[in-house]
Amino acid sequence: MARHFTVIFEKEEEGGYHVFCPVLPGCHTQGETIDEGIRNIREAIQLYVESLVRDGLRVPEEGMPVDPNRDFRVHDIS
Repeated sequence: MARHFTVIFEKEEEGGYHVFCPVLPGCHTQGETIDEGIRNIREAIQLYVESLVRDGLRVPEEGMPVDPNRDFRVHDIS
């Protein structure tokens, strides 16, 4: 079953991006470029979800409202 999650990219002052998935607490990564951040967060989400399934825990459903006042870009990483 395909799952879709919102991810947030925050530009870091020292360069690169902090990338996280708000619906998956603790699911964070980084990347020097957006493309690297996308690759890294895909892997982090996959491992996170696999761990939940393996442990018999519920995988959170996407349902977070997006705040239009935040400075961010939307990327489809599915």
